[in-house]
Amino acid sequence: MKKLTSFLIGSILLFSAACNNTAKTSVNAPEPGAVPATPAAQTTQAAKEDAQSEVRRRQLNADIRAREERNLATGDRTNRATGDLASEVRSKLEANIPGGQLTVNSAQDGTVTVSGTVNNQEQLAKIEPLAKEIKGVKNVIIKATILPPKS
Repeated sequence: MKKLTSFLIGSILLFSAACNNTAKTSVNAPEPGAVPATPAAQTTQAAKEDAQSEVRRRQLNADIRAREERNLATGDRTNRATGDLASEVRSKLEANIPGGQLTVNSAQDGTVTVSGTVNNQEQLAKIEPLAKEIKGVKNVIIKATILPPKS
């Protein structure tokens, strides 16, 4: 009984101490219904450049290779969740088609549908070969269009 009582008292003290530190909770919390601030154009451009950098491209390709090795180790060579297949293709396209605004959907039969926009014909032509580099992709349907970037 003494152990239970000391546990309850300790819990109450700990809880009350955590609740009394409102500086960490209420001051930094956004107001209800507040619209978050839009990031500055410079911040957005820096994030975009980072996402399309050579380091990021190598990282995404390494992630894809790691997934493929994991699938081989578990004996799952081509059959995987459609979301995982779409994610791998999306990563591959993101790393190799800078400035593209693409979405990827996949089906159980290994068909991948790529929609959205790219900046030029060369990028549009890259979509199918890049997608087919991912094990498990059997067919690629391209619904993407060319939309040059605004100057």
